[in-house]
Amino acid sequence: MVLSSPAVRPGRLARGVALVAAGALAAGALAGCAGKNQVPSIGYGVDAVVASYNGGTTLGASSGAAAVFPRVLTGFFYTGPDGQQVADTDTGTAKEVPGETQTIQYRLNPDGIWSDGTPTACDDLVLAWAARGGRFTTPGPGGPVPLFGTASTAGYSDIERVECQPGSKDATVSFRPGRKYAAWKTLFAAGELMPAHVAASAANVSDVVSAVQGGEPGAVERIADFWNNGWTLTPGKLDASVLPSSGPYRIESFTSDDGLVLVKNEKWWGNAAKTPRIVVWPKDFDLKSKLSDNAVGVLDIGAGSLADAELGGFSVQNLPGRGAEQLVLSTGGVFSSAEARRALALCTPRQDLYDKLGHPDFEASGGLGSGPLNSRTLQQDSLYYPSVTGAANRYLNSDVAAAQQALGAARVQNPTIRIGYLAPDARRAQTVQLIADACRPAGITVVDSGGPDFAPAQLAEGRVDALLGGTASLPGPSGSLPGVDAAAALRGGQGLNFGRFDNPRYDAISDQLATEENSTTVLNLLTEQENLLWNEMPSIPLLATPRTIAFGDGMENGIANPAKAGAGWNMDRWVLQR
Repeated sequence: MVLSSPAVRPGRLARGVALVAAGALAAGALAGCAGKNQVPSIGYGVDAVVASYNGGTTLGASSGAAAVFPRVLTGFFYTGPDGQQVADTDTGTAKEVPGETQTIQYRLNPDGIWSDGTPTACDDLVLAWAARGGRFTTPGPGGPVPLFGTASTAGYSDIERVECQPGSKDATVSFRPGRKYAAWKTLFAAGELMPAHVAASAANVSDVVSAVQGGEPGAVERIADFWNNGWTLTPGKLDASVLPSSGPYRIESFTSDDGLVLVKNEKWWGNAAKTPRIVVWPKDFDLKSKLSDNAVGVLDIGAGSLADAELGGFSVQNLPGRGAEQLVLSTGGVFSSAEARRALALCTPRQDLYDKLGHPDFEASGGLGSGPLNSRTLQQDSLYYPSVTGAANRYLNSDVAAAQQALGAARVQNPTIRIGYLAPDARRAQTVQLIADACRPAGITVVDSGGPDFAPAQLAEGRVDALLGGTASLPGPSGSLPGVDAAAALRGGQGLNFGRFDNPRYDAISDQLATEENSTTVLNLLTEQENLLWNEMPSIPLLATPRTIAFGDGMENGIANPAKAGAGWNMDRWVLQR
């Protein structure tokens, strides 16, 4: 086993790994002459959960679809190894058109075709916008309720219209006047363009574009019902007819015994996948046993999460991730007051957690992983980070007296806090134990409520009081350079906001930051935002989630990606020589 020590920033690390991969490619070619053969199937173990094909739904986004399907459902951009948005010209091109109103011209690849033989079309963009724009609602007891169960409307809600002729390869996306959305490259990206023709067929409409443009309630409701539920994935209950692929791999099967099997998409128009078959082993498939059975060739997990896992035969890297390891707190029940939430934060030993769990086998002198994480929405290598996170200093070390005082102000006595996470996870279990030990003297009882069936929705349902996970409550790979998910997870009414935090001022700041270009204004807004969040305490940031990414000996083109796309971001380039 080889452990790297990424004291360099992830960008330099990724480029270094790319050079190593290139060297491995050359070495592999020589080794091939010495009698090594390419392995036809590679197992990919990742601590995400396969729950939905549709990464735009709350279920899909919060279970980690972005780490499982980046090369199955492609988009105009994908999340690269630095967490940045990278153009995917195999899907098509996206060009910002000069003008007073922000306008993006999208042109799908003329050769683009879904694996069921249906050409890709601008209809797919219209479906994504209709689902994620928040335009379509139905009456509810407390007011209008969104028809689509979307994870986030960020960016899509700023779009005023999508001009598209049904079946065309061209779409013009126009944003609302005065809204110049800076992170527009996060829209219509990998995992977000679902097959509109499948939704149209299921909803019994001629095409999605006409239904959306006409705004016919019945038709849109049927489309929404399928978009919400029709792409849910359950082992042994796969309907391949609704799962066409737009990437180099497609789903062949999904069972409890054989995992999620991806095979070459014969209709793919780009460079063919180098390995015919990838078997995805999600976290709930007992990754440790899969390692013991030699069923895994690539592993992407939280560092320290698999206690005593044997990684002989792998080249292993531990590195800081783009995800924010954090406690997401309920805003109801025992945590219905900000004072009660602050009490838990005041006794949580953030510095101690970082010292013991935050930098396994690496030392970062600056940037990601260089200390406790002091922001929920900013990453440690942001230029603004040092200037706006001063409010976090009060919550660095456990302060029992201050926690007791906050409990008194909240009029809460001897509370019991249930912390949930997807188990087994040795590092998160240790995190909960350290918090429990530190908070016990303050009269706070912390209970480990982690389990193999845990899902973030349990926080919203009141089954736990806090959730331990990554950015947007993901169990596995999370985070990206634009940070859109991190901001959305705190916004009122968003699917990813499992704690149900609702603060109009935060929402207004988030809205302005999404389009603000003046650096002084951004600095002031970020400072106000950080002060607000540390006062209201909807979550407690702990550290940049450390990741372990391991490639089997003989792997070519394995490049670590400690962001939400995970190590599988370029799985179609993997070659394993044995």
